Amino acid sequence: MFARTKLVALVNAARSAQPRAFRPLSTCSVARSSAIFVHRDTPENNPSIPFEFDARSLAEAKAIISKYPPQYKKAAMIPLLHLAQKQNGWTSLSVMNYIAKFLEVPPMRVYEVATFYTMFNRSPVGKYFLQVCTTTPCELCGASKIVETIEKHLGIKVGETTPDKLFTLVEVECAGACINAPVISVNDDYFEDLTPEATVSLLDNLKAGKPVTPGPVSGRRNCEPLGCQTTLTTPPPGPGFMVREDL
Repeated sequence: MFARTKLVALVNAARSAQPRAFRPLSTCSVARSSAIFVHRDTPENNPSIPFEFDARSLAEAKAIISKYPPQYKKAAMIPLLHLAQKQNGWTSLSVMNYIAKFLEVPPMRVYEVATFYTMFNRSPVGKYFLQVCTTTPCELCGASKIVETIEKHLGIKVGETTPDKLFTLVEVECAGACINAPVISVNDDYFEDLTPEATVSLLDNLKAGKPVTPGPVSGRRNCEPLGCQTTLTTPPPGPGFMVREDL
């Protein structure tokens, strides 16, 4: 009996010493986010740096809040954060603290929102914030070539800013302009139907301070088919079309 107990103990010890093999549920690599979720005071981002709405932003903020009942004005947090980021260039700690005070809510409520949505930039960005869509439709139309063109022309990688603080490059998921792929969002403007050559021209014009025209660079006005029209090519039928004569 003692020998059997000892044998079982040895077997169990041997099993526990062996590394267990787990079959993963997915074979895809884990994608790590580059977004900042933990704040650390830096010279350019700390609570001692003042921020408040200027006269124009303040008027717009009051107009936004007026759309909500007084007891629910905290619902305006996202548009107010967007407004503050538009004025400041990015969403700093001082921006978040100001919005919390403006809405009379605990600062943590603003931190939760600002760290959840990636559209709020938690670190400084360049004057021209380049967001390249690399989701499937854009990728099939050559989005990777657009990213490579920008990196080569500006000498930066995705997530970096040029030394002159003019350009910041990031990849984003679905810009919502799939039919005009590939697409770049420069601040609030979309540039569509891009080619490597058109991308270089766009960057050079932005750097030189020349005016640029948002929208498709292919000659399309909106998102109509390239070339000739392929649907609705005949006059529409009149009333009663495909209706039984006895009705």
